Amino acid sequence: MRGLLYLCYTKPMKLLRLGLTNYRNCENIELVFSKQKTLIIGKNAQGKTNILESIYMLSDLKSPRTSTMSDMIKFSSNLFEINAQIEKNNTDIELDISYSIEKKRELKLNKVKTTPKNFKSVAKTVLFSTKDLLLLRGTPQDRRDWLDRAISQIYPAYDERLTKYEKIRIQKNNLLKNEVVDETLLDIYNEQLVITGANIIFLRKKFLKEIEKIAAAKHKLISDTEVFTLSYTCPVDEIEEISSYLKNELILRRSEELARRQSCVGPHRDDIELKINGIDAVKFASQGQQRTLVLSLKLGELDIIKNKTGYSPILLLDDVLAELDETRQNYLLKSIEEGVQTIITSVDTLLFEEEFLNDVQIYSIQNGRLI
Repeated sequence: MRGLLYLCYTKPMKLLRLGLTNYRNCENIELVFSKQKTLIIGKNAQGKTNILESIYMLSDLKSPRTSTMSDMIKFSSNLFEINAQIEKNNTDIELDISYSIEKKRELKLNKVKTTPKNFKSVAKTVLFSTKDLLLLRGTPQDRRDWLDRAISQIYPAYDERLTKYEKIRIQKNNLLKNEVVDETLLDIYNEQLVITGANIIFLRKKFLKEIEKIAAAKHKLISDTEVFTLSYTCPVDEIEEISSYLKNELILRRSEELARRQSCVGPHRDDIELKINGIDAVKFASQGQQRTLVLSLKLGELDIIKNKTGYSPILLLDDVLAELDETRQNYLLKSIEEGVQTIITSVDTLLFEEEFLNDVQIYSIQNGRLI
């Protein structure tokens, strides 16, 4: 009963205001979000996606488009600023991100400098963009990136584990590049990678089991007869079993790693297997099936974050409606529950029914300016 009550009760969270200064092509704009649904209209390359990217940054501190922070500074400027006001538990919280090439990144919570962990605990978002269709069309790295971003919003310590694992992996790779490899040191690195890697794989598998139940049900509502399943490439589930599996793989593939001079075993090489009616969806799914599958996963991600944290994340839909047929468009728009703040970008309003537009706040953007 306690778990049921937890799942059913959603605490209020809403983005009230967003200000951007020298953020990509947005020199100085401010948006006030007065309604639950907001539609941002504009032609391509006018700044729509930049706005959604900046909102996503509030929850993840990373861009889904680039790993280089300086890319987000407007040309001819030397810094960018994102300022936002979030209402959470009936309390207003101010978030500030600034980045300059000289001072790097600075984070403030209610005007006081804070840590990335504290900053990221405030806002939760789910971004669904045309790039997310790469979940199937793209590489294993694309699928791992999606998985890691989703897990990070539920388990705040997960990012730290990824960072720790990556540092050890780079050290090991540097060692493997030496003319003569110190195999005693290699064993030490492998031992550390097993401990950290097993934790990462355990949380990935846990998350995938949870999202599979939700996404499979949503997928069936759209496709009617299709059964969607997903699994992780590591064949065991418990953390002790995962550790043993990684140890054995590292022993079996030691000569391969020495020959290739790189780490070939661990969560950085794993993949997600997505199947429709038991058939590999990555290789054989049609475009329509791919879109249904990704749509189901994204809506599943939204539900999991809501169920785990108690807050409805902000749903960001970046030009995805144009990529969906009418059936999937209608399903997506009707799946957006009351209480879920939704910010949508589109080139025009033609894809939306009049009833939907009656209760939507609309902004238009051109050359990084609201018009």
